[in-house]
Amino acid sequence: MNLDNIKEHNMPFQHWEISECLDENTLNEISYADIPTGDRAYDGTRAADHTGKGLDGKLRLYLTKENCNSYPYLKQLISKMQNKDLYLKLSKILNKDLNNAFVRLEIISDKKGFWLKPHKDISEKLMTMMIWANPYNESDILGTDLYNDNLKIVKTIKYEHNKGYFFASGKDTWHGLEKKEIIKERRCIQLNYVTFKTDWPVA
Repeated sequence: MNLDNIKEHNMPFQHWEISECLDENTLNEISYADIPTGDRAYDGTRAADHTGKGLDGKLRLYLTKENCNSYPYLKQLISKMQNKDLYLKLSKILNKDLNNAFVRLEIISDKKGFWLKPHKDISEKLMTMMIWANPYNESDILGTDLYNDNLKIVKTIKYEHNKGYFFASGKDTWHGLEKKEIIKERRCIQLNYVTFKTDWPVA
């Protein structure tokens, strides 16, 4: 995880864009990981029923102790996120206490028809970070849309290979993905520090 290339932004809410985030081996794991298959329902939520346990919720790929051996480079990334030096650095940037947090990593493959309605993350997500992998040269407009309190798009973070962004959950952090054309798939990882238990507590 490279945090040397960070740029802070304050509109429509405080967030940080990052570039040259990961090495090629880690990007390849993201790009070509086997995502669970099945019928998907696109209703503007990632789980397809607002609860996280619906149709698409069963098709999500989180790294756990059970499957991490299949993703050694992403497991190394989780270890870095657990490391005190890194999470204290992020804690200072975010102005969030991450000392008792857990790391969560999801590999994402959004297919044709996927969209996300404007939403704010739950408070249990202390930090959300998205890092893009774009092996299929999809359009850069497929990044995350950021909204103001009137749910008007203020900015789209570009979907560009090995770039991304992060922010801390808050009352004004409206974000989503408008209905846009995905030709093959939109690959990325979502990294969170969360208050609920995962297999990966910080050290």
